[in-house]
Amino acid sequence: MPEGLFAPRRLCAAEALAEGGVGVRFTVRLNAREVGAFVVRYDGVAHGYLNQCAHVPMELDWQEGQFFDSAGIYLMCATHGATYAPDTGLCVGGPCRGAALAKLHIEEREGAVYWHPEAPFLPPDAS
Repeated sequence: MPEGLFAPRRLCAAEALAEGGVGVRFTVRLNAREVGAFVVRYDGVAHGYLNQCAHVPMELDWQEGQFFDSAGIYLMCATHGATYAPDTGLCVGGPCRGAALAKLHIEEREGAVYWHPEAPFLPPDAS
């Protein structure tokens, strides 16, 4: 299938994402390597990002799927303490202030959450 024409990938049921709660992890292909990604719910909307801190490319979650700070307001890097706005991915505090997480195209419909692969973030099984 030509790049840019990948079918949406179902990630989870919509109710699996609680507001400010545990996220769902998945994998994307970026430049011929597999990279972690995640989707969370914030302000009633599902948002997806690469699971890489903008400061140093390490995964954010301190336990699998735990991306929010203790208040459920910001996404937080467990390694560096950088905090990100969950709706935009913009770093609002910590060592990478002004940088941002790589945002993915996420859609919620018919009771499910989908990722729409688009360059440079492709399905792991894309050839």
